[in-house]
Amino acid sequence: MLEPRVIRTLEEIVGADNVTTHPTDMLCYSYDATQQSFLPDAVVFPADTAQISLIMKLANVENVPVFPRGAGSGFSGGSLPISGGIVLATARMDQILEIDEENLVARVQPGVVTEQFQIAVEKLGLFYPPDPASLKFSTLGGNAAECAGGPRCVKYGVTKDYIIGLEVVTPQGDIIRTGGATMKGVVGYDLTKLMVGSEGTLGIITELIIKLLPLPEAKKTMLIMFDSIDGAAQAVSAIIRGKIIPTTLEFMDAATIECVRKATDLKVPAAAKAVLIVEVDGEAQMLDRQTSRISEIVQPLGVVETRIAATPAESEELWKVRRSVSASLRNVNPDKFNEDICVPRSKVPDMIRRVDAIAQRYAIPIVNFGHAGDGNIHVNIMVDTKQEGQLEKAQAAIKEVFAAALDFGGTMSGEHGVGNTKAAYIPMELDPAAVAYMQTIKNALDPKNILNPGKILLEQPVELD
Repeated sequence: MLEPRVIRTLEEIVGADNVTTHPTDMLCYSYDATQQSFLPDAVVFPADTAQISLIMKLANVENVPVFPRGAGSGFSGGSLPISGGIVLATARMDQILEIDEENLVARVQPGVVTEQFQIAVEKLGLFYPPDPASLKFSTLGGNAAECAGGPRCVKYGVTKDYIIGLEVVTPQGDIIRTGGATMKGVVGYDLTKLMVGSEGTLGIITELIIKLLPLPEAKKTMLIMFDSIDGAAQAVSAIIRGKIIPTTLEFMDAATIECVRKATDLKVPAAAKAVLIVEVDGEAQMLDRQTSRISEIVQPLGVVETRIAATPAESEELWKVRRSVSASLRNVNPDKFNEDICVPRSKVPDMIRRVDAIAQRYAIPIVNFGHAGDGNIHVNIMVDTKQEGQLEKAQAAIKEVFAAALDFGGTMSGEHGVGNTKAAYIPMELDPAAVAYMQTIKNALDPKNILNPGKILLEQPVELD
């Protein structure tokens, strides 16, 4: 519990209406997209950088942990207040400060919702490519903290490729600026890249400078069904070898297709065991040529059916196949553990087979889909945690999935981050010297471990057998 004088000081900083300690209010800030919940001692809603600076200075004096929070949509527990303390919610800092059409950059506050920013720049003929699945409610500050990805990253890259400058409040309450509005800059260490993906453990992002691109003239969508996951994976490599880099290359495996068949009225042939959704963008006159070429390239690889959208409405219909997946998973089992391993593209079929073997060994359903263009597989382990032994099976399966991804030269997290859910597994992927180096950085920048403690680096390492 926070002492009353600490609450009063917080109210002096942000205003009494912008601090809550009511249990019902705090419950809304106790959870994220994982199946975890931790009640904070208080939630504060600062309006600007100066207020965040004062909050961090207070937290340091009082040794109170602070947990930055955007929309709370993360899948790894990155914003969870696992040791009470203060949740610092950035919802009030939601302004697009500037869109510079001449230099193709924008300045925004961290609470701006990703989709709203995309809409704003597209009205001006500009383009912000990162498109995490949560874009309708996730915030740019949270995207930067997690280095979010999305379907379009196969062509355009992830969040870190577009954040070129930041304003950050340090764990001690200092205000620093990193990077800037120029496309080049090599003065000192690259603190921007250090902060992006650090999950709020090294500083609180209060402003972002974002690189923009010209908006592509048009796009075209294809849905290609294959008789095997091998054919779909070979198609991904063949398309790219054919000197075509699609905007998106999304895949669904046989288990995912079966979920879609049962949950929707979408017509998917019985012979389809894997699906690719391919989208290309660019000059309108080039798109028909690209889709025709893609059809030629993939045809020998076990294609069951190809559908090409002729209009934006038809494109939306094709994307419904992919968008119906998450809702359909609840028909398999009520509880979902969504992991986001990433392997080399060519290893996707091997990884899917390994996951299928894990599912059979533990007698639990595992459904796979994701970004085939960069080998990022969303492994959805579906269980009913109310049934005895199901949670333990899920946890054992998760560890084996991570081990398999590493065996194939991959990683245990492509875009969801580490948070607290994957922190114990870090020694599986990183050698002790690398972990120690990270701990040295954390200790140097946040010696009191005030900012988002318990994330990425565990205070007490867990032995993994």
